[in-house]
Amino acid sequence: VGAQPLAITNCLNFGNPEKPEIMGQIVGALEGMAEACKVLDYPVISGNVSLYNETGGKGIFPTPAIGGVGLLKDAGKCIGNSFLKAGDAIFLIGETHGHLGSSLYLREILQREDGAPPQVDLQAERKPGDFVRSLIAGNIVTACHDCSDGGLLVALTEMTYRNGIGATVTFPEIMPAHAFAFGEDQARYIVTVPATQVRTLLDKVKNTGIPIVQLGITQEETLEVTGHMECDVKELRAAYESWLPGYMAA
Repeated sequence: VGAQPLAITNCLNFGNPEKPEIMGQIVGALEGMAEACKVLDYPVISGNVSLYNETGGKGIFPTPAIGGVGLLKDAGKCIGNSFLKAGDAIFLIGETHGHLGSSLYLREILQREDGAPPQVDLQAERKPGDFVRSLIAGNIVTACHDCSDGGLLVALTEMTYRNGIGATVTFPEIMPAHAFAFGEDQARYIVTVPATQVRTLLDKVKNTGIPIVQLGITQEETLEVTGHMECDVKELRAAYESWLPGYMAA
């Protein structure tokens, strides 16, 4: 992250002078990552840029990667990203626009890879994150999951795997359901809150300017999106856990 872009450019162009546009993308990515680390106070401990990795004779896109480490002062306040019990309220924190450009939905469902990724506002990125950490420190939320690759519905599904607890949720009618379900807008978090803490959460978010919407509640056995789908969480987990063994066997 601290390397000089000119030095990076010279090194990468030496490795593959026929694709300067890729090298420029890597330099831009590194500069963007450096800016994000400064704004977010992200503690980088290592990094690597993979240029020539390939599987089955097919190369991957050159990929800069970094590793970081954080300190949790009180391990007793640590929470996971899985639903713990039925009856907890589910909230989405952060703003949703339904951005589908360069998304997994576009790639896996429509077999397209066009469109720009969502814009990132680093100050807007930090604010919900700091707020969510304050909720965790205050023992207000019981679980938390970020919405990243795949969007909201993928994150909700992942929260069912560990404990077999599902949810019933309703999407607000502010955009097409597939955009709300799979859009990959930044700086969004799903949190669960016991019924006794819902008023506390709403009081804390008041006047912060951070968008929040209650999606539904956790429940036993099934993941349900009102008017769209319902699935047994055991089936979801089986599909998730069987994919890799099946792929390796093939």
